[in-house]
Amino acid sequence: MLSTLAIAGYRSLRDVALPLSALTVITGANGTGKSSVYRSLRLLAEASRNGAIAALAREGGLPSTLWAGPANGTPDGHPTQGTRRNGPISLRLGFASDEFSYAIDLGLPTPSNLTMFGLDPEIKAEAVWSGPQFRPSTLLTQRHGSMVQIRGAAGEWSRVEHSLRPYDSMLSELADPSAAPELMALREQIRGWRFYDHFRTDASAPARSAQVGTRTPVLSHDGSDLAAALQTIRELAPSGSLDAAMDRAFPGSRVQVQDHDGWFSLAVQQPGLLRPLGAGELSDGTLRYLLWMAALLSPRPPALLVLNEPETSLHPSLVEPLAGLIAVASENSQVVVVSHSARLIESLTALGASGIELEKRSGETAVVGQGFLERPAWSWPKR
Repeated sequence: MLSTLAIAGYRSLRDVALPLSALTVITGANGTGKSSVYRSLRLLAEASRNGAIAALAREGGLPSTLWAGPANGTPDGHPTQGTRRNGPISLRLGFASDEFSYAIDLGLPTPSNLTMFGLDPEIKAEAVWSGPQFRPSTLLTQRHGSMVQIRGAAGEWSRVEHSLRPYDSMLSELADPSAAPELMALREQIRGWRFYDHFRTDASAPARSAQVGTRTPVLSHDGSDLAAALQTIRELAPSGSLDAAMDRAFPGSRVQVQDHDGWFSLAVQQPGLLRPLGAGELSDGTLRYLLWMAALLSPRPPALLVLNEPETSLHPSLVEPLAGLIAVASENSQVVVVSHSARLIESLTALGASGIELEKRSGETAVVGQGFLERPAWSWPKR
């Protein structure tokens, strides 16, 4: 389980360290950095697949995603003043856990006339260490530029023969379990993280269309395999969990999955109706709740599940059942919820969630009530 998420130099997140629990709710006013925290976790996940550079490019490139204020921030009550940078341009992401921890440092390349990709960020440093605290004695694998070193069982350091390209992460490129078992374990862990963000529920949404039916323990990000995912939950998850979740939100209603020559479609039987309603007839809120049911009741829970504003387009009466689903998911997965719904936050807090409230101070994101002593211990590996 992740205990700390650390971010430096990314948008308004000049330098934050967030404590994470089994179920964490991140909230705050609009523009305080909630979405940036969500994107930071996605960037870490992309790094394990060599996708962090492309993900930053989709956000406008490194120059547009870097912290735009003074390098050392602006003290409260003082005017914003530009300062000469006394360090390299850097966007750093990392997390700590009881088993393995990881950090990546991205920066701009050295100017060159040999490439047209001069604004693509480069990976300047990476590190993997055992336990939550970064110390020389806990360091297992370190990367500086293209060079990677691995600590052996006897504590000796050896250099990896394969030099990394500046845009390739060691998590994805070095996968020899005999040479660096911690890298493979960490890579597979991160690749298993799951993210859900704003399901489509419009008239042309994939979830409203019939799809080829195949066993689906993990709902796709666009919800196109919703019917198959719900049927998989019915067959593989604890008996009655699907019907119980449906009944809590829509008393007396039942989900049906209809098979048309191998094509699965969704229907809902509601009290007082002579026939079930097809997916195309369901309201946006009802369909969205069904999508969350499929995501949160997955019979193959991930190590980390990250939800971005799951309350969007839901009727207030569905927020409490949604909170119950999230709490159930947190029994088998670590869950991080980004939300601005006071009702959902209150419901999750009552179910044992820890809360993190973000605010803006002089343009940068800060954690409400987090003083120096409350901030999780975190140290960045050097380049």
